Amino acid sequence: MKNIEYTPLPTQQVRALQQGEKDIHGNVPEVHVSPGGGLPCRHCLEHISVGDKFLILSYKPFETTQPYAEQGPIFLHADPCMPYETQDKVPSMYGENERLILRGYGGDERIIYGTGKVVDVPNIESEALHMFQDKNVAFIHARSSTNNCFQFRINRIQI
Repeated sequence: MKNIEYTPLPTQQVRALQQGEKDIHGNVPEVHVSPGGGLPCRHCLEHISVGDKFLILSYKPFETTQPYAEQGPIFLHADPCMPYETQDKVPSMYGENERLILRGYGGDERIIYGTGKVVDVPNIESEALHMFQDKNVAFIHARSSTNNCFQFRINRIQI
């Protein structure tokens, strides 16, 4: 067993945003029509298809408010979509030639220095398992290697 899972944004939070709840900056999510080109929905972890409506909003993937609690723009389908369920595999929308930033955080939601790394998608699982060898790493964020936008969270499965 791999002992890790790849998790999208929580469904309850996504549904509220899809129904017009304000984002972390107090703004109603912007509604746009997808031109295609790989806009990643952070809930189903699939690309938003050409012509589909989508939301742009500011998101903070942390519960605490402190200097390391980064926030930034993300995309969501405007209409309800199913949450990513194949949590034992890296989401397939990330191609083998792509790279993501992996960064470990402690239980206090602060960056654990030395964990940040740009990783080729085929190596994400092995790098995440390596990071989790440090017992201080409570979870890992995967972020865009070009824009630093939050993509998904990697959790250690407690057995």
